[in-house]
Order: sequence, then structure tokens, then C-alpha cells
Amino acid sequence: MNNGIKISLSAARTNANMTQKEVAENLGVSNNTIVAWEKGISEPKISQAIALSELYKIPMDNLIFLPVKSNYI
Repeated sequence: MNNGIKISLSAARTNANMTQKEVAENLGVSNNTIVAWEKGISEPKISQAIALSELYKIPMDNLIFLPVKSNYI
């Protein structure tokens, strides 16, 4: 079990010093897709989540896919 700190997609991107546009370009998706993921409107597919963890250089299980303004974060 990983006891790492769980962070939102938005926080992970910010910690990686990347813009939404840069992430979208790296993953081959639209900027609107990144916005939707970060707002919790939709979630990345498993392959995209793996790509995000590699891009952000953090373990995938440290990412959570919840809206930024959630009561759970």
C-alpha cells in the first residue's frame, strides 16, 4: 500500500510547472479535456492516467481524480 500524499490533477500539474496547454499537447488531447479532468467533469482513461503520472513524475496512485473544489481534498 502506498502511503504517499494524494493530490488532485490540478495540483499535480502545477507542481510539475506545466500549463494545461502543455499537458494537452503532451497527451495528444484538447485543452478542454484537461480542463474537464481537473474540474471532475470527466476522468482520464487508464492509459492517459499512466501518461499523466509519467509526465508529472509521480506514482499514479498518488493522483486523485476529483474536482479541485471538492470536500474530499
